[in-house]
Amino acid sequence: MNWDVIKGNWSQMTGEIKSQWGDLTDDEIRKAAGERERFVGLIQERYGLAKSDAEVQVDKFLAKLKDAA
Repeated sequence: MNWDVIKGNWSQMTGEIKSQWGDLTDDEIRKAAGERERFVGLIQERYGLAKSDAEVQVDKFLAKLKDAA
């Protein structure tokens, strides 16, 4: 699964995103709109992470989705 697939199915991904990052609100997830950089920035801000750490989390999330598919 690549990021284009995630972006295309963003509204269906909300539950999986919330289970991974429970501090994010539905509104924040909706505003990210499947844009990877915006989503990384949101995680970075909400969890007080460095950008590289937020990117690692998003990459691990993507890998987990690939494994489940």
